[in-house]
Amino acid sequence: MMERLQKILSTAGVASRRASEDLIRGGRVSVNGTVVTELGTKADPTEDDIRVDGRRIRLEARRIYLLLNKPRGYVTTRRDPQGRPTVLDLVKHVREYVYPVGRLDYDSEGLLILTNDGDLAARLTHPRHEVERVYEARVRGVPDAHALERLARGVMIEGRRTAPARLRLVQERPGPPRKHRRDVDENGSRERSTVEITLHEGRQRQVRRMFDAVGHPVVRLRRVRIGPIEDRELPPGRARPLTPQEVEKLRRAARGGQR
Repeated sequence: MMERLQKILSTAGVASRRASEDLIRGGRVSVNGTVVTELGTKADPTEDDIRVDGRRIRLEARRIYLLLNKPRGYVTTRRDPQGRPTVLDLVKHVREYVYPVGRLDYDSEGLLILTNDGDLAARLTHPRHEVERVYEARVRGVPDAHALERLARGVMIEGRRTAPARLRLVQERPGPPRKHRRDVDENGSRERSTVEITLHEGRQRQVRRMFDAVGHPVVRLRRVRIGPIEDRELPPGRARPLTPQEVEKLRRAARGGQR
Protein backbone atom coordinates (compact mmCIF):
# COMPACT_ATOMS: atom_id res chain seq x y z
CA MET A 1 0.00 0.00 0.00
CA MET A 2 1.41 3.38 -1.01
CA GLU A 3 1.66 5.92 1.83
CA ARG A 4 3.26 9.32 2.28
CA LEU A 5 6.86 9.07 3.39
CA GLN A 6 6.39 11.20 6.51
CA LYS A 7 3.63 8.87 7.71
CA ILE A 8 5.81 5.83 7.07
CA LEU A 9 8.71 7.35 9.02
CA SER A 10 6.46 8.28 11.93
CA THR A 11 4.89 4.82 12.05
CA ALA A 12 8.36 3.27 12.03
CA GLY A 13 9.32 5.39 15.04
CA VAL A 14 11.95 7.42 13.20
CA ALA A 15 10.48 10.81 14.09
CA SER A 16 7.22 12.67 14.43
CA ARG A 17 5.50 13.55 11.16
CA ARG A 18 6.62 17.15 11.41
CA ALA A 19 10.22 16.14 12.11
CA SER A 20 10.04 13.56 9.32
CA GLU A 21 9.15 16.34 6.89
CA ASP A 22 12.34 18.13 7.92
CA LEU A 23 14.31 14.92 7.28
CA ILE A 24 12.83 14.67 3.79
CA ARG A 25 13.46 18.34 2.97
CA GLY A 26 17.03 17.94 4.20
CA GLY A 27 17.76 15.17 1.70
CA ARG A 28 18.30 12.57 4.42
CA VAL A 29 15.67 10.09 3.15
CA SER A 30 16.07 7.74 0.19
CA VAL A 31 13.70 5.30 -1.50
CA ASN A 32 15.25 2.43 -3.44
CA GLY A 33 18.56 4.25 -3.56
CA THR A 34 17.19 7.62 -4.73
CA VAL A 35 17.22 10.62 -2.39
CA VAL A 36 13.75 12.11 -1.99
CA THR A 37 13.08 15.75 -1.07
CA GLU A 38 9.42 16.18 -2.12
CA LEU A 39 6.94 15.97 0.76
CA GLY A 40 4.20 14.47 -1.39
CA THR A 41 6.27 11.43 -2.27
CA LYS A 42 4.66 8.07 -1.56
CA ALA A 43 6.20 4.63 -1.08
CA ASP A 44 5.21 1.10 -0.16
CA PRO A 45 6.69 0.33 3.27
CA THR A 46 6.37 -3.43 2.66
CA GLU A 47 8.17 -3.43 -0.69
CA ASP A 48 10.42 -0.37 -0.96
CA ASP A 49 13.90 0.10 0.53
CA ILE A 50 13.40 3.24 2.64
CA ARG A 51 16.44 4.65 4.43
CA VAL A 52 17.22 7.58 6.72
CA ASP A 53 20.87 8.67 6.80
CA GLY A 54 21.66 5.45 4.97
CA ARG A 55 20.00 3.25 7.59
CA ARG A 56 17.02 1.12 6.50
CA ILE A 57 13.91 1.65 8.59
CA ARG A 58 12.00 -1.17 10.25
CA LEU A 59 8.25 -0.92 10.63
CA GLU A 60 8.18 -3.17 13.66
CA ALA A 61 10.82 -1.28 15.64
CA ARG A 62 10.73 -1.88 19.38
CA ARG A 63 9.50 1.20 21.22
CA ILE A 64 12.25 2.81 23.28
CA TYR A 65 11.72 5.48 25.94
CA LEU A 66 14.78 6.96 27.64
CA LEU A 67 15.26 9.71 30.20
CA LEU A 68 18.60 11.51 29.84
CA ASN A 69 20.17 14.07 32.17
CA LYS A 70 21.83 16.21 29.52
CA PRO A 71 25.02 18.03 30.57
CA ARG A 72 26.05 21.37 29.14
CA GLY A 73 28.13 21.18 25.98
CA TYR A 74 25.91 18.85 23.93
CA VAL A 75 23.51 19.72 21.11
CA THR A 76 20.03 18.24 21.13
CA THR A 77 20.02 16.63 17.71
CA ARG A 78 21.13 13.42 16.05
CA ARG A 79 24.04 15.10 14.28
CA ASP A 80 25.65 18.53 14.17
CA PRO A 81 27.14 20.20 11.07
CA GLN A 82 29.71 21.92 13.30
CA GLY A 83 30.92 18.61 14.68
CA ARG A 84 29.91 19.31 18.27
CA PRO A 85 28.96 16.44 20.60
CA THR A 86 25.29 15.45 20.41
CA VAL A 87 23.02 13.85 22.98
CA LEU A 88 23.17 10.64 20.91
CA ASP A 89 26.85 10.36 21.90
CA LEU A 90 25.63 9.79 25.45
CA VAL A 91 23.48 6.77 24.52
CA LYS A 92 25.74 4.90 22.11
CA HIS A 93 24.77 1.63 23.81
CA VAL A 94 21.23 1.96 22.42
CA ARG A 95 21.03 0.10 19.10
CA GLU A 96 17.56 1.32 18.10
CA TYR A 97 17.08 4.56 16.16
CA VAL A 98 16.02 7.10 18.80
CA TYR A 99 15.82 10.88 18.70
CA PRO A 100 15.35 13.69 21.25
CA VAL A 101 11.87 15.01 22.04
CA GLY A 102 12.05 18.78 21.87
CA ARG A 103 15.29 20.60 22.58
CA LEU A 104 17.65 21.82 25.25
CA ASP A 105 20.18 24.47 24.29
CA TYR A 106 23.87 23.62 23.95
CA ASP A 107 24.67 25.51 27.16
CA SER A 108 21.63 24.26 29.10
CA GLU A 109 21.28 21.03 31.06
CA GLY A 110 18.67 18.76 32.56
CA LEU A 111 16.05 16.22 31.62
CA LEU A 112 15.48 15.17 28.04
CA ILE A 113 13.38 12.33 26.64
CA LEU A 114 14.67 10.22 23.74
CA THR A 115 12.35 7.83 21.94
CA ASN A 116 11.36 6.28 18.61
CA ASP A 117 7.63 6.72 19.32
CA GLY A 118 6.71 9.39 16.78
CA ASP A 119 3.12 9.86 17.91
CA LEU A 120 4.03 10.43 21.56
CA ALA A 121 6.88 12.75 20.58
CA ALA A 122 4.53 14.87 18.49
CA ARG A 123 2.01 15.15 21.31
CA LEU A 124 4.64 16.05 23.89
CA THR A 125 6.06 18.86 21.78
CA HIS A 126 2.87 20.42 20.39
CA PRO A 127 1.82 23.50 22.45
CA ARG A 128 -1.90 22.65 22.27
CA HIS A 129 -1.38 19.66 24.57
CA GLU A 130 0.13 21.98 27.23
CA VAL A 131 2.65 19.52 28.63
CA GLU A 132 4.54 21.35 31.36
CA ARG A 133 8.29 21.92 31.36
CA VAL A 134 9.82 23.06 34.63
CA TYR A 135 13.20 24.81 34.73
CA GLU A 136 15.47 26.14 37.43
CA ALA A 137 17.13 29.31 36.19
CA ARG A 138 20.02 30.82 38.10
CA VAL A 139 19.96 34.49 37.17
CA ARG A 140 21.89 37.66 37.85
CA GLY A 141 20.32 39.77 40.56
CA VAL A 142 17.04 39.09 42.32
CA PRO A 143 13.87 39.66 40.27
CA ASP A 144 11.32 41.71 42.16
CA ALA A 145 7.57 41.09 42.19
CA HIS A 146 7.06 43.33 39.15
CA ALA A 147 9.61 41.40 37.05
CA LEU A 148 8.11 38.06 38.06
CA GLU A 149 4.63 39.31 37.20
CA ARG A 150 5.81 40.45 33.76
CA LEU A 151 7.28 37.02 33.10
CA ALA A 152 4.13 35.31 34.32
CA ARG A 153 1.91 37.37 32.01
CA GLY A 154 4.26 36.97 29.05
CA VAL A 155 6.93 39.15 27.44
CA MET A 156 7.49 40.09 23.82
CA ILE A 157 10.11 38.04 21.94
CA GLU A 158 10.59 38.89 18.26
CA GLY A 159 7.18 40.52 18.07
CA ARG A 160 5.26 37.70 19.73
CA ARG A 161 4.23 37.45 23.38
CA THR A 162 5.18 34.34 25.31
CA ALA A 163 2.40 32.24 26.79
CA PRO A 164 1.53 32.66 30.50
CA ALA A 165 3.99 30.98 32.85
CA ARG A 166 4.27 30.16 36.55
CA LEU A 167 7.25 31.43 38.51
CA ARG A 168 8.60 30.96 42.02
CA LEU A 169 11.65 32.58 43.56
CA VAL A 170 13.51 29.61 45.05
CA GLN A 171 16.40 31.30 46.80
CA GLU A 172 18.41 34.45 47.06
CA ARG A 173 22.15 34.45 47.67
CA PRO A 174 25.21 36.49 46.80
CA GLY A 175 27.54 35.04 44.20
CA PRO A 176 31.07 33.89 45.03
CA PRO A 177 33.91 36.45 45.13
CA ARG A 178 34.98 37.62 41.68
CA LYS A 179 38.53 38.46 40.64
CA HIS A 180 37.64 40.53 37.59
CA ARG A 181 35.41 43.57 37.36
CA ARG A 182 33.67 42.20 34.25
CA ASP A 183 32.06 39.57 36.52
CA VAL A 184 30.19 42.30 38.39
CA ASP A 185 26.80 43.50 37.18
CA GLU A 186 26.39 47.05 35.84
CA ASN A 187 24.95 48.16 39.16
CA GLY A 188 27.91 46.68 41.04
CA SER A 189 25.93 43.75 42.43
CA ARG A 190 27.20 40.18 42.60
CA GLU A 191 23.84 38.82 43.73
CA ARG A 192 22.43 35.70 42.13
CA SER A 193 19.07 34.02 42.62
CA THR A 194 17.31 30.89 41.44
CA VAL A 195 13.86 31.08 39.88
CA GLU A 196 11.66 28.11 39.06
CA ILE A 197 9.69 28.68 35.87
CA THR A 198 6.99 26.45 34.40
CA LEU A 199 6.20 26.72 30.68
CA HIS A 200 3.81 25.06 28.24
CA GLU A 201 5.69 26.10 25.10
CA GLY A 202 9.23 25.59 23.87
CA ARG A 203 10.44 28.41 21.64
CA GLN A 204 14.16 28.61 20.91
CA ARG A 205 16.17 29.80 23.92
CA GLN A 206 12.88 30.97 25.39
CA VAL A 207 13.75 30.98 29.10
CA ARG A 208 17.01 32.85 28.55
CA ARG A 209 15.34 35.42 26.33
CA MET A 210 12.49 35.93 28.79
CA PHE A 211 14.85 36.73 31.64
CA ASP A 212 16.93 38.96 29.34
CA ALA A 213 13.74 40.92 28.69
CA VAL A 214 13.36 41.80 32.38
CA GLY A 215 17.03 42.55 33.00
CA HIS A 216 18.08 39.35 34.80
CA PRO A 217 20.25 37.30 32.41
CA VAL A 218 20.46 33.55 33.01
CA VAL A 219 23.76 32.28 34.37
CA ARG A 220 22.80 28.62 34.41
CA LEU A 221 19.67 26.79 33.24
CA ARG A 222 18.48 23.31 34.13
CA ARG A 223 15.26 21.50 33.21
CA VAL A 224 14.02 19.49 36.19
CA ARG A 225 10.65 18.15 35.04
CA ILE A 226 8.89 17.17 31.81
CA GLY A 227 5.16 16.74 32.40
CA PRO A 228 4.95 14.29 35.32
CA ILE A 229 8.54 13.00 34.89
CA GLU A 230 11.36 14.12 37.19
CA ASP A 231 14.47 12.46 38.60
CA ARG A 232 16.79 14.38 40.91
CA GLU A 233 19.07 11.36 41.33
CA LEU A 234 19.98 10.76 37.67
CA PRO A 235 23.64 11.81 37.21
CA PRO A 236 24.57 14.24 34.42
CA GLY A 237 25.40 12.42 31.21
CA ARG A 238 23.51 9.29 32.21
CA ALA A 239 20.31 7.87 30.77
CA ARG A 240 17.82 5.30 32.00
CA PRO A 241 14.74 3.62 30.53
CA LEU A 242 11.42 5.09 31.52
CA THR A 243 9.26 2.63 33.41
CA PRO A 244 5.94 1.50 31.86
CA GLN A 245 4.18 3.54 34.56
CA GLU A 246 6.14 6.66 33.58
CA VAL A 247 5.36 6.15 29.90
CA GLU A 248 1.66 5.87 30.72
CA LYS A 249 1.87 9.07 32.78
CA LEU A 250 3.44 10.82 29.80
CA ARG A 251 0.65 9.58 27.55
CA ARG A 252 -1.95 10.95 29.97
CA ALA A 253 -0.11 14.27 30.15
CA ALA A 254 -0.06 14.45 26.36
CA ARG A 255 -3.84 13.94 26.39
CA GLY A 256 -4.26 16.87 28.76
CA GLY A 257 -3.77 15.41 32.26
CA GLN A 258 -0.47 16.10 34.00
CA ARG A 259 -0.79 13.35 36.63
